[in-house]
Amino acid sequence: MKTSARNMLAGTISKITKGAVNSEVLLRTGGGDEVAAIITNGSVDAMGLKDGMKAYALVKASWIIIGKELDKSRISTRNILCGVVESIHEGSVNDEVSIKLPGGELLTGVITDGSLHRLELHIGETVCAAFKASSVIVAVD
Repeated sequence: MKTSARNMLAGTISKITKGAVNSEVLLRTGGGDEVAAIITNGSVDAMGLKDGMKAYALVKASWIIIGKELDKSRISTRNILCGVVESIHEGSVNDEVSIKLPGGELLTGVITDGSLHRLELHIGETVCAAFKASSVIVAVD
């Protein structure tokens, strides 16, 4: 599968909760992290999504919020995945930060250079990536 979304987490759908218009789709990654996605009921039906089905969670790098100790924060963002900074690619305005999750998956976020320095991020440091459930695109083969 080719996509312009930088982050693609493979996993298995663990639960689908249908509402009046949208559904919450929970995807368990191979590394054991759980990712929540909010998509329309029409999309669930059109893709034939079911519990136990293999699927992908796609998240654009610009939709990722990076911070320290976010797993202890009380914020409305549903998805908070923590890991270790694997790489930092500094640019003149924005920087790419790649985080290796405990299961080996990589999540990459784009943050401002000012944020990188304010957070004092370094390779090998534990950080968290946060993103809204409505920012997750669900894909299947």
